[in-house]
Amino acid sequence: MLTGRSPSPPSSDRVRPDVAVVGAGPIGLAIAWRCAARGLRVEVHDPAPGSGASAVAAGMLSPVAEAYFGERQLTGLLLASAARWPAFAAELTETTGYQIGYRTEGTLLIGLTGDDLAEARRLWAYQQGLGLPVTPLRPSELRDREPALAPRVRGGALAPTDHQVDPRLLVPALRAAAQRAGAVLVPRPVRHLSDVDAEVTVVAAGCGAAALTGLPVRPVKGQILRLRAPDGVAPGFRHVIRGYADGEHVYLVPRADGEVVLGATVEERSDTTVTAGAVQRLLRAGVDLLPELAEYDLVEAIAGLRPGTPDNAPILGPLPDRPDVLAATGHHRHGIVLTPITAELIADLVLGGVPDPLLTPFRADRFGGAASGGPEPTTEGNLWS
Repeated sequence: MLTGRSPSPPSSDRVRPDVAVVGAGPIGLAIAWRCAARGLRVEVHDPAPGSGASAVAAGMLSPVAEAYFGERQLTGLLLASAARWPAFAAELTETTGYQIGYRTEGTLLIGLTGDDLAEARRLWAYQQGLGLPVTPLRPSELRDREPALAPRVRGGALAPTDHQVDPRLLVPALRAAAQRAGAVLVPRPVRHLSDVDAEVTVVAAGCGAAALTGLPVRPVKGQILRLRAPDGVAPGFRHVIRGYADGEHVYLVPRADGEVVLGATVEERSDTTVTAGAVQRLLRAGVDLLPELAEYDLVEAIAGLRPGTPDNAPILGPLPDRPDVLAATGHHRHGIVLTPITAELIADLVLGGVPDPLLTPFRADRFGGAASGGPEPTTEGNLWS
């Protein structure tokens, strides 16, 4: 860490950076922004910023709807980061002038059939038991909020504090903020940690972190669709909708420009092929919940790779035998919502050298064994090369 020393002084000649960030998705760019804004000399290594999981992500900020059984510590981190999002979004927009699609209408949780509703209610009861804001709604109350919902919807709930942002707008804004703070983008791939030379290296390379560090980060495939309302009008609904439709779990995220993001599959695969079966299942479930979607244009079908870990939680902090290498990876479904807190905690660790207690459950050594820089990587499936 950089405890006890001053940041590098400005210079027209290239000097060894204080921080090298590997990966220019939202996590890496936000870390670079926070570090550069504190006076550190920062380089960000990525040949194609924003081309990884964030290019596919829907951008839901859903600590409540994503609070699952057995993930209490992760839920705490999600809630802490979501609480930072309003100020983070305002600061980012003020700093850059970029709009990032941050919206606060809330999220509706929907059960289409009786069986769907029964499954959903079990999760809602758990979430309410944690003290999370989940308000059950009758079908009539749901349609008062969103008249476009299918008449046969059996019930649902409101999570008012679950919001959204557009990742395809977020990444350019974060890149601009980082560069304006002084971070330098290095447009080349990093195939081994020895390819970078800095006081501290932060690996925010998504699925590529496994090859670089030896950490247990695996690709989890997600297929997603993008629709567009006819005639360029806004979609016929305002809330994010997370639904159970005849056993299929889907979400629908409306954008102000008429786009609707419909997703997503969760597959233990490392390819990015879009399959007809996945498209069919997503469209069927989406139209079952919101019949008007049948008239929308299908403008994109795409697949990406989430960086998953054995316990579905991120890996944050130093490698066990490399204190000068910090991991900021393994965010799985939660990379966008966890962007503010990850950037803050990692930047604090770079400068202070003392891990915040919030990092303790997410240490790199919690899985056993040692990560030591990893094997020589291949390029297959890597989003950072």
